[in-house]
Amino acid sequence: MEQSSNELRIRTVLGRLETIIDSENANIGNDPAFDLSTSNAHKSRCLYELAMLSRDVAVEDVPAAFSTQLARVREKLAVNAQRVSAQLEAVRAVVSLLKNAVQDLEADGTYSQEQFRLGYQP
Repeated sequence: MEQSSNELRIRTVLGRLETIIDSENANIGNDPAFDLSTSNAHKSRCLYELAMLSRDVAVEDVPAAFSTQLARVREKLAVNAQRVSAQLEAVRAVVSLLKNAVQDLEADGTYSQEQFRLGYQP
């Protein structure tokens, strides 16, 4: 009874994890309002739950039915890692562009805020 209950909980957590990953994969780069931080927290929680549920389960005792679901989740996680990485790289690029633009504006021959405050003396 306890083993089937544990299997059901593992299957439920795997299903939740798969749904979260699908949502992230669909929304990263497509929905500017998508909260990646919250999604990542949910994903981490599912992975933690899976670790706790499966910590006492020997590899040979894992039901064969899980192998298909685990393979699917593994593939989706690989795609997810690529998308998250691309998103972070895009954010870095935007931050770099903004930083360079601010530096260019500050170097346009006008006084900096610090120079203005202290009183410019050539």
